[in-house]
Amino acid sequence: MSNATKSQSDLHDGHCDPPEPSASVHTDDIPTIAIQEAQTETGTHVSSEEKPPPLPPRPMRRESHRQPNNVGPTVLRSPHSTVRPRLQATATTAVSRTDIHTQSYQDGSRETYAASKQSSPPPTSWGGWSSIRRLKSQEASDSTSIRSFAPTLGTRGDVESLLGGFSAQEQTSGWYIFDAQLKETGLQQDDASEHDRLLEDFDQEFEELDAVNPEDNTEEKLLARWQAKRKHFLILSSAGKPIYNRHGDDNLISGYIGIIQTIISFYEGAQDQLKGFTAGQARFVVMSQGPLYLVAISKLGESDSQLRVQLEALYMQILSTLTLPNLTHLFSNRPSTDLRRPLQGTEPLLSALADSFTRGSVPTLFSALECLKIRKSHREVINNTLLQKRCESLLYGLVVAGGRLVSVVRPRRHSLHPSDLRLIFNMLFEAEGVKAGGGENWIPLCLPGFNKNGYLYMYVSFLGVEEEDDQREDAQASRHDEIAVLLISANKESFYDLRTMRDAVVEELENNGSMAIIQTAIRNGRFAATDIVPGTVLNHFVYKSRPNVQFVMPSYEPHFPNSLARRRLLSLYHALHASAHAKNAHLKVHHCISRSSVSLAWITPSFELYCVAGSSASRNALAQSANKVVQWARREEERIFIIGGAVF
Repeated sequence: MSNATKSQSDLHDGHCDPPEPSASVHTDDIPTIAIQEAQTETGTHVSSEEKPPPLPPRPMRRESHRQPNNVGPTVLRSPHSTVRPRLQATATTAVSRTDIHTQSYQDGSRETYAASKQSSPPPTSWGGWSSIRRLKSQEASDSTSIRSFAPTLGTRGDVESLLGGFSAQEQTSGWYIFDAQLKETGLQQDDASEHDRLLEDFDQEFEELDAVNPEDNTEEKLLARWQAKRKHFLILSSAGKPIYNRHGDDNLISGYIGIIQTIISFYEGAQDQLKGFTAGQARFVVMSQGPLYLVAISKLGESDSQLRVQLEALYMQILSTLTLPNLTHLFSNRPSTDLRRPLQGTEPLLSALADSFTRGSVPTLFSALECLKIRKSHREVINNTLLQKRCESLLYGLVVAGGRLVSVVRPRRHSLHPSDLRLIFNMLFEAEGVKAGGGENWIPLCLPGFNKNGYLYMYVSFLGVEEEDDQREDAQASRHDEIAVLLISANKESFYDLRTMRDAVVEELENNGSMAIIQTAIRNGRFAATDIVPGTVLNHFVYKSRPNVQFVMPSYEPHFPNSLARRRLLSLYHALHASAHAKNAHLKVHHCISRSSVSLAWITPSFELYCVAGSSASRNALAQSANKVVQWARREEERIFIIGGAVF
């Protein structure tokens, strides 16, 4: 280490050793006040009989810092003057949050700039500053911000604002500088308009593509339409055999499947598993499950973890038909097995599941279930009815209304996994095959979350809802208003026992008025956000109970009336969820402002809340509405959620 470097490190430590006579100290990079200390402490001893040569002239504003020549080593002391001396050198870092602003970019680079005095926010009167200063160093991390210590919902009766005393203020100067730069370069673009461009003709996303005909010249047009799709799901074997693809036939996409299989094999040969890559505006996510490769291609801005959850659901749908031992046996004997023949008839189920992911699936995104909102006493009557009429071979009993769970009966030490219930709901309410059987079906299926090695047997019976279904213009809404009784058994010979139980349960539900209560709840539909918080700024929210793995949300109307508007909403939820659950992000509150909306994610050990409001909503109004939603959810917890269910 050089002497100059050693002097700098010693100065930082608060002491300095005398340099060697031949050493030259470079003082360009050392603060001025440290230079004066070093010169005084390391200066040559001067006798009282001889005076040292005069020092070079100093600026007038530095005169007050000169020490007398007849004193010993300099000791830093607080000046007695009340006026702070003006330093010649300017500070390189800012102490207050209004001196310097930092703009971070996606590539990891940062840019700092001084804030203007006009944009400095007024001093706040929040009482939490003193408490923050008292925090121990180990309580804060690199990702901690000042808002991490703002008060949130406590256990006491008084509910403070989510964001504490931080009132809504104007945009910072950094926003205006960045906005001005975009205007000068012509790069300014509304995020809503960018998303609208990606979702142009969104309804055409689900149109089927014609098969390739070698006799005509339509292959290029079909390929262009295939490439214009926003989302694709591909399933192929490790040998490169296509198993399932959402859009297009094998002749159209065989080349792309071969390229993907080659890329995956290249990484596997290098003992490096390929998880995902980006090509243009599309994100490719690859998941390997035994002999199968599942690939998701998305242009909708979803994160890798969200796409993996969707691929996992498609894989579970395949296992629900084949079971894991059968799938492994097929490929162990013949790796080039064509799996499309064993999966024949399940393409509508896979396509319905894939289309629900493209439209935006709240249960899949939050890995939770939605329940029908009824009174606790009414739900207990339904539970008791299922328990009283239960047959010996029953394993699970469910009453489902419009894709929402009404009641569940289960063994004491067993519970249905949410992913299994999503597969069942997809089969009943998304695909048309089950209802085409006349409303009564006997279905062998594997529930991978319960046991992926064997089959269970499900008796399904749809009950007619006595309302003017013929007056409804929306056929999909009519389908989602159906009531179904699901009885699951491990005995494949229990069909007649379960049907007898179904008849007894339906008769009892009609006699005690429970069927009318369920029908009324279906007719009423989901509540509006204004019913929970009158005059709220919220357009929509999703409240998830983490212990119960269930969620509740208001109606999409009137802010999100069509599929395009709902896809925009789900894109916001995807972005919030990805930010709140990033690997290195330990967020409690995530507040996001865009030109088209204001959104909030609030994460606690007991619940998750995601809110979306208009762009004109203030921060305080959003936080107050979020607090009121949490208060309402805790009051109505036993109405909007199934807590425990009925056990035997």
